[in-house]
Amino acid sequence: MQQLIFIALVGTVGYFAFKKFRSVYLNIMMGKSEKIEGSTSERITNVLLIAFGQKKMFKRWIPAVLHLFIYVAFLFTQIELIEIIIDGIFGVHRFFAPFLGGFYTLIISTIEVLSFLALVATFIFLYRRNLLKIPRFIKSEMKGFPTLDANIILFAEIFLVIGIFTMNGADSVLQGLDPTHYPSTGTLPISSWLGPMLFGGLETSSLILVERFGWWLHLSVVLGFILYLPYSKHLHIFLAFPNVYFSKLTSRGKMDNMPEIMNEVKSMLGMEVQENQLVANDNLEFGAKDIKDLSWKNILDAYSCTECGRCTDVCPANLTGKKLSPRKILMDIRDRATEIGNNIATGDAKYISATASSEQPKLSIDNYDDGKSLFDYISREEIHACTTCNACVEACPVLIDPLEPILKLRRYEILSESAGPPDWLPMFTAMENGGSVWQVPDERAAWAED
Repeated sequence: MQQLIFIALVGTVGYFAFKKFRSVYLNIMMGKSEKIEGSTSERITNVLLIAFGQKKMFKRWIPAVLHLFIYVAFLFTQIELIEIIIDGIFGVHRFFAPFLGGFYTLIISTIEVLSFLALVATFIFLYRRNLLKIPRFIKSEMKGFPTLDANIILFAEIFLVIGIFTMNGADSVLQGLDPTHYPSTGTLPISSWLGPMLFGGLETSSLILVERFGWWLHLSVVLGFILYLPYSKHLHIFLAFPNVYFSKLTSRGKMDNMPEIMNEVKSMLGMEVQENQLVANDNLEFGAKDIKDLSWKNILDAYSCTECGRCTDVCPANLTGKKLSPRKILMDIRDRATEIGNNIATGDAKYISATASSEQPKLSIDNYDDGKSLFDYISREEIHACTTCNACVEACPVLIDPLEPILKLRRYEILSESAGPPDWLPMFTAMENGGSVWQVPDERAAWAED
């Protein structure tokens, strides 16, 4: 019966998790295509150093060390999870123990030590967020679900560790009572003394119940985490790796230009431009107004965001009291992408644009229109405050680029809407008329004509 329940439960969770993870993938792919160039070996090196090695985390060593405890414990615990899955499917107990012997003891001992360190780190993180109130964790965009989300995961970590030690502790006592059914795990650093201390006086039937409780608690937390992950900022534990791999290899100070604008300027200056490179569509829009105008990499950035707030913490605009928070920009992009993805999934014709072609009767990102845009999430004041200093890009531990979508939103506002802050517009006019940011009557190079 336990095997049947296990298989049914894992199968059900796997089905619903696959559907939700697929929807996240489809949301990311709503963005425009983006060509990924550069050395594959350099990208792999970045993944090993930055995603796996947590290199950029150690610019702040205290949270880095605490995070490392949880991160490494998470990686090693997957070994025990594999054994739990095998045990659950085939109805066995400690499948690897008889085959690995002393190496098995080393593995489980390592998991216990790391789990204890992760438990300590979890309590410290709860203290930092809820009592110490680190400034970057109490910004306005963190109110409500983002704060709740972080606490849910931290409490789940506590229950996970409780499950591990309850399971191992009861099991260590049962090994002495019924070695036939409970193979020896050797002397474990925590469970070998904690188990007898807590459960030593229990009868065999009660010990079996306690061991199964710990086993199912561990499994339940893991399965719940898998289901919850697509809704949480902790999706970054998967997406950080592809995000780092596909991140730009060029200098962080290099901004992508717009070929349409560049070729038009070349044509105006009499420089050679191929005819097919000039803009033929007068209604062409520049920059980004909504999700479909961003690249898939911009959206992947948003879903990879850890909400750690390091970008906002170093943003000079935010530090001087301006409204801009690079973290909020990414959170808004993710929320907007999720909203559009959920609406498209309904297939409701009310979201089909009135100007859409009759050749596309089915709702998709290409004909989607709900009357809103990213500007309903991100205010003009926010994007105007950005100084394009790249401090946020430099600070991100998983190589997210909050600056790029900000630039694209500004380009849309200025080039497609002919709008912008009042104190910017005279500068643009002067640049267009005289080639200089200053409104002087002569051309910029007039002084050199003689």
